[in-house]
Amino acid sequence: MYFAIEVFFWCCVAGIFHTYIMYPFLLKILTVHKKQNQHVFSLHDDDLPHVSIIIAAHNEEEVIEKKINSTFDTSYPTDLFDVHIGSDNSSDRTNEIITSYSQHYPQLHLHDFSSRHGKAAIINTLVAEASSDIIILTDANVFFEAHTLYELVKHYKNPDIALVGGYIINTNIKKTGISLQEKTYLSHENLIKYREGILWGSMIGAFGGVYSIRREYYTPVPTNYFMDDFFITMSVIQQGKKTIAELNAVCYEDISNIIHEEFRRKVRISIGNFQNLSSFGHIASRVFTGAGFSFFSHKVLRWMTPFLLIDCLIASAILFSQDILYSYAFFAQITVLLLPVIDIILKRVNIHISVLRFITHFYSMNVALFIGFFKFLKGVDSNVWQPTKRNQ
Repeated sequence: MYFAIEVFFWCCVAGIFHTYIMYPFLLKILTVHKKQNQHVFSLHDDDLPHVSIIIAAHNEEEVIEKKINSTFDTSYPTDLFDVHIGSDNSSDRTNEIITSYSQHYPQLHLHDFSSRHGKAAIINTLVAEASSDIIILTDANVFFEAHTLYELVKHYKNPDIALVGGYIINTNIKKTGISLQEKTYLSHENLIKYREGILWGSMIGAFGGVYSIRREYYTPVPTNYFMDDFFITMSVIQQGKKTIAELNAVCYEDISNIIHEEFRRKVRISIGNFQNLSSFGHIASRVFTGAGFSFFSHKVLRWMTPFLLIDCLIASAILFSQDILYSYAFFAQITVLLLPVIDIILKRVNIHISVLRFITHFYSMNVALFIGFFKFLKGVDSNVWQPTKRNQ
């Protein structure tokens, strides 16, 4: 029996090691001499496609003006795109601001929803109404550079590519909260997604803040799904088309610095993760394909990490008296588990130690995954959201 538990312990360790260390390292090695798609539009091509930009917004008066200005301050020809903002029953000045700008920009259209629908329902509706072959989906608090639109569109000269993810840079970083750790994590994720796209054409999940898609490969998001961006990306992969990330499609997003706000968002994301696993688990089962190996290594094992951590702790406790290695492993895990508690205590006296905060960030993500799993099992009644607090 003890031998079986030992094997189980090391399988759990291997799973955590693979998803966080080995898989990113493999991607880095395998893409050393690989290049991004070179079959692209020039900004001056006569056949540059027309684009519809779609934004779901709820009470975004603080950012919507800046969003509109950053969208129209672009090198992309303004006669080749239109902007559709779905206001999800906003009760602040969001609609007023959009209406005032639409008088200056005839390509800007407000779609006012009189009751809460949720982001997925908003974008489903607006994509169905859009006339362009290329759709850009973006959030109200994500701001473009002048060349962002072009970078999101240029790859569609290659008929095999059906979805392009942007590169979001986080701003408003402070050492007092969780923003530095979240920025570091997301920067790491950006590189993983970029390398997946280069190697296999299977970027696993675009960042919902900004990405583009061929309209013909858009699959409507099911009712009550939280992670619409992941569902849309995986649906494209399921249809046999390529999904890639473009690091030159730069955008800026203010990141939350409050741990409990970020935790609330992570729980919501985690529910969506398991919803998507139920829809696309069959892709992960094909581990000898690029998409299957990417999905299993990058996401499925990551989502299983809280359970692997618990299993490691239990297994090492059972094996505690059998070998000194497992007693050391048990004490090491207990010690690491105590570090977030120490970090919280130090934070209350305004002492911020970056290394401790990274450990807190890691465990908070996994606690959110754990909670999200059971909320997923319970069932989701509504995916209507409240925007995460920013600008703290």
